[in-house]
Parts: sequence; structure tokens; C-alpha cells
Amino acid sequence: MAEEKKVFKQTHNVIVENRKNITVSGVMDIDSFDEESVILFTELGELTIKGVNLHINKIDVNAGDLTMEGEIESLSYSEDRPQKGTGLLSRLFR
Repeated sequence: MAEEKKVFKQTHNVIVENRKNITVSGVMDIDSFDEESVILFTELGELTIKGVNLHINKIDVNAGDLTMEGEIESLSYSEDRPQKGTGLLSRLFR
């Protein structure tokens, strides 16, 4: 039986500093965001960040980097992968 190897285009890292600042790399798209949750599509699945007073400080679409601040309460992944052209950034730049 042949093993399937997953090939990732970007490195995915999450750095949380004192539950106040978060840096995420390997972001492919943003599904939605508000002051209580941010839903990102990454190479490794959908990442949901929940908290209070969340604000996106910087997003670099080409590099796939996102920086945000607020009171971070939870991070969770699901296996949902983005379909091409369905995220917030894709809708904004049509």
C-alpha cells in the first residue's frame, strides 16, 4: 500500500505572546473576522482564534503572514480546507 505524502507550500507557525499578541504564518486566506473571532485558512486546515477585542494589525497576503492583538482565549483547528476563491480576501480582490 502506497503512502501519501502531503506537500505543504508554506511553513505554518503560530506564535502567541502572553495571550495578547499572535503571529501566524502559512495563512492562505481569511474566512471571517470580528472582535470575538478570526477564522483563517492555513495549509494545515482551518484555524479559529477566539478572544476579546481582537484586531488584525498586519496581513501580508503574498507571504501568508498575519499579526493580531487582543485577549486570546482559544485556538482550534479543523480539517476544512479552503476552496479556491471562497475566502474574504478572494472576495475583496475580485
